[in-house]
Amino acid sequence: MVGDNKAGIATILTMAEYFLTSPQVAHGTIKIGFTPDEEIGRGADLFDVERFGADFAYTVDGGEFGEVEYETFNASSATVTVTGRSMHPGTSKNKMKNASLIAMEFAAMLPAAERPEHTDGYEGFYHLLSMEGEVEKALLTYIVRDHNEDILKSRENRLQETAEFLNEKHGYKAIEVKIKESYRNMESILRDHWHLIENAKKAVEQAGGTPIVKPVRGGTDGARLSFMGLPCPNLGTGNHNCHSRMEFANAQSMDKVVETLVTIAKIYME
Repeated sequence: MVGDNKAGIATILTMAEYFLTSPQVAHGTIKIGFTPDEEIGRGADLFDVERFGADFAYTVDGGEFGEVEYETFNASSATVTVTGRSMHPGTSKNKMKNASLIAMEFAAMLPAAERPEHTDGYEGFYHLLSMEGEVEKALLTYIVRDHNEDILKSRENRLQETAEFLNEKHGYKAIEVKIKESYRNMESILRDHWHLIENAKKAVEQAGGTPIVKPVRGGTDGARLSFMGLPCPNLGTGNHNCHSRMEFANAQSMDKVVETLVTIAKIYME
C-alpha cells in the first residue's frame, strides 16, 4: 500500500475518532468506505452504491493538503502481444522473426515527447509499464491517458495503426493490440454537483490552507464511482512524491486534512 492510501485512511479514521469522541458536535450523516485495488484494477466494480446510501462522497486519495480535484484523465490500458518465429541463428537468414526486436520497433514508433516524463498539465501520454520478451513472443503493457476523450481515442487508434503498419512490414500478423477502458474524466459528472467543489474549498480555507484546484494527472476511484452514481471529487492527503521511493506524508498536513474533513461534515448538516 502506497503513502497516499495510507495517509488517506489515517485521516478518515482520525475524523471518525473525532466525531465518536465528540458527540456534542453536530454533523451530517457520514458514510465511510474503503476500496482495494484502485482505478486500473477492479476495486470499484463491486462497490454497492445503493447500499452505501450516500448522495455524494469525497475520496481522500490525493497529494498535498489543500488539493480539491474534480478532473481526471480519461484512461485505458493496452496489451501489445508480439509473436515471432524462432529457429537456429546459424540458419535463420531471411527466416527468423525476433519478437523482442519487433516489440522494440513498436515502442520506438510512439511519440517520444508524449511520455509521462515529458508531459504536464492537460498533456496526455503513452506510458510503457512493462515489457518482457524472447524470440518467439514478447509482451508490452501500456497505460494511455488524456483529459480529452477524443484525443484519448486518437491515441488508442495510434496504437492499432502502429501494429497494422508493422504487420504489413513484416508480412504477417506479428502484433495484436488489445485495449481496455480503465476510467473516464469525472468532470463531466461533477459539473452538475458544483457544491461539492465549493464546499471543499471553503473547508480547506477554514483549516488555514489555500485550495489547490488542478487536473489530476492520474486517476482515483472517485472517477469510477462518479459514473456509478456517486459524485465523488478527490481531496489531498498530506502525502508528497506519490508512488516513488521518496514519498512521505507530513503529519501536520494530515492534521489539516482531518480539519477539512470535519468541516465538510459540519457543512452538510441534515
